[in-house]
Amino acid sequence: MGERQNTSVCAFDPQSPRICAYEIHEWIYETLCLHESEVNMIQIERPKRHVYIKVSDPLRMQELLTSTTGQVEYRHTNGVISKVRIEAVGLGLRKVQIANLPPEVSDRNIRMALRQYGEIRDRQNDTWSNNYRFLVSNGIRITTMNLVQHIPSHLIVAGHRTLISYEGQPTTCFGCNEIGHLYQVCPHRRCRGAVDATATRKSWAEVATTGAADPMETM
Repeated sequence: MGERQNTSVCAFDPQSPRICAYEIHEWIYETLCLHESEVNMIQIERPKRHVYIKVSDPLRMQELLTSTTGQVEYRHTNGVISKVRIEAVGLGLRKVQIANLPPEVSDRNIRMALRQYGEIRDRQNDTWSNNYRFLVSNGIRITTMNLVQHIPSHLIVAGHRTLISYEGQPTTCFGCNEIGHLYQVCPHRRCRGAVDATATRKSWAEVATTGAADPMETM
């Protein structure tokens, strides 16, 4: 069975309003900044709300994934804004580096953690170069995978938080592992901070009105 190459999929929210083909073409040009000379095919799969875009240059597809960080917005004619996830289809073979993982963690644990992201073809230990005295493993494992979807930058393997990296990987948040933002501006982090601040203000308000002991003294 043939595999798509140099193709990205734009996955719209299934509950979003319907979009006509003309609007999709204009959105690809204006928002994704793809020109006619760069696009070989636009295929719309309406039941899934998926739009497949095949480009002529594989580097251009990687630029698209990097510039959008895997997510963009679509503003409908009625003003509704939909989040659109952008992923590569048929990512192909990639050298995936796995860092911060103890050597005692088995290959079986790694395969279990990565199996949803693609097929593992090979695995080897990276080593220190000849510039160093000890030509031993540096703790980084290199896995050759046939990716079917992108792997988050941080992944839990056998209870250990590991760092995952490979060429063309979209930036993901350290805190929530979602694509499209960094930890410093994580919306989930801001929400938790707002809840904590509200709880603190409420505690001090109760002290002021009831004359209760300093909440810090009861800790």
